[in-house]
Amino acid sequence: MALLEVRDLHTSFFTDAGEVRAVNGVSFDLDYGKVLGIVGESGSGKSVTAYSIMQILANTGKIVSGSIKYNGQELVGAGEKVMKEIRGNKISIIFQDPMTSLNPTYTIGRQLREAILLHTDRNKEEAKARAIEMLKLVNINEPEKRMKQYPHEFSGGMRQRMMIAMALACEPDILIADEPTTALDVTIQAGILELMKDIQKKIGMAIIMITHDLGVVAQMCDEVIVMYAGSICEQGTEDEIFYNPCHEYTKGLMRSIPTSDNQGEKLQPITGTPIDLLNMPKGCAFAPRCDAAMKICIREKCERFQINDDHAAACWMNVKKAAEEGGATA
Repeated sequence: MALLEVRDLHTSFFTDAGEVRAVNGVSFDLDYGKVLGIVGESGSGKSVTAYSIMQILANTGKIVSGSIKYNGQELVGAGEKVMKEIRGNKISIIFQDPMTSLNPTYTIGRQLREAILLHTDRNKEEAKARAIEMLKLVNINEPEKRMKQYPHEFSGGMRQRMMIAMALACEPDILIADEPTTALDVTIQAGILELMKDIQKKIGMAIIMITHDLGVVAQMCDEVIVMYAGSICEQGTEDEIFYNPCHEYTKGLMRSIPTSDNQGEKLQPITGTPIDLLNMPKGCAFAPRCDAAMKICIREKCERFQINDDHAAACWMNVKKAAEEGGATA
């Protein structure tokens, strides 16, 4: 049994303009000690998938259907009392901008202690000792002194390290990292990712890494999900996704990143704009932006097509290729 099982998840936001189908039929498993990357451009449904797991959606958001099981326990419809036991204690999340996640009027020490007291049975002294221990773990120097400081006295990298410390203070089984290095410079980003890898190995937790940066995925992840318009368009191991992309959107992402092979060449961005989630097309959501789109792509959505045991993609080009080779079937 997987640590986390997500099946046919549908999450929508109900607005004055209509229903925004932000997540459409997402399914995946997360095993103990593994790192799963969820990749896609803004609006693809990456963060909403994570917030659905944590059940911290905005007031207009709702899980319409589907199943989310943690260690076999169903979380959809479980209620706030159950989710309070799960959040922080079993599943923790690091948000994209640590400055908006921290209270500017409370010291770092107070915020760390509160998280520990809320989710564990430690007393105040034990919580303080654990907070100092966590600051040391994330390589923040002079932790006793830092406990008395406020968020604005920390640099961006230190604030992100502090958020990691807070998320890991209760030793969760799953850490969800939502764009954890977006606002950081390259040097600090590398340090944060290395830190997360080291901690993951030490305590054996599973990680869901949400990002638009394929470099982060290559460095961190065992398995990768590529999302577009709220759906999974491709899923596979890190090697399969990078060296054998089989969805036209994934191929477009690969062409748009600089590598040692295309130095001096003009990068090829994906043309067009993301689909309007209020007006989803009948066929493939990526078809309007796809240079290889066929008539069937406009008319009908392609279901998951198994490339091999470790790789699947929802793209008609794979069906066409299989038909031409006279081999596999969808």
